[in-house]
Amino acid sequence: MPKLLPGTSPETEFYGITDSGLSLGRPVDEVVRALLNAGVRIIQYREKEKKAGEMLRECLKIRKLTLEYGACFIVNDYVDIAMLCRADGVHVGQEDLPVEEVRRLVGDSMIIGQSTHSPEQAEAALQAGADYIGVGPLFPTKTKKDVCQPVTLSYLDWAAAHSRLPFVAIGGIKRHNIAEVRAHGAKCACLVSEFVGAEDIGRRVEEVRSLWRSAQ
Repeated sequence: MPKLLPGTSPETEFYGITDSGLSLGRPVDEVVRALLNAGVRIIQYREKEKKAGEMLRECLKIRKLTLEYGACFIVNDYVDIAMLCRADGVHVGQEDLPVEEVRRLVGDSMIIGQSTHSPEQAEAALQAGADYIGVGPLFPTKTKKDVCQPVTLSYLDWAAAHSRLPFVAIGGIKRHNIAEVRAHGAKCACLVSEFVGAEDIGRRVEEVRSLWRSAQ
């Protein structure tokens, strides 16, 4: 499967992330299928409160779905689970395993993404061998418990002008500010609660996509 990196094609305009706590009680594979049906072609599995066995079972289901839809599948943090389910990549934060060590484990065929909060961290991710970076959180967000303060749109401006890696804008992005994120140079954006917390995920994705494209 070819690498689908944020910002490389129109198919990657949105980056989907799972969150069972926001999904209105729906199984994670049901949420993922809805995202895939809506044209989201990058799916990240991010679940912090589950046992390893349950996470692996869910990831195996998502792996099957993403292969069916020709989508890219990323696992957050858990390199072992990413390897066991043959995901396309793994995403790590600043306090997780270093990118260099993750690369030693997964080899050259797996995508590695890293969350960054400053130009210095973006440059460090490049030097460490990351394939793409997360740029954020742009706005206040409660999706993650250990999230840092918003980096504001100024970091997005820097990334759009200077990042030598593909990047995905993330953190507090919703319908009311998606056009602003696009106008500041993002080619790919991640909306978590706005997508997985919607009663009709497909309709919500289309609504946001219309706002996104009108800002180009």
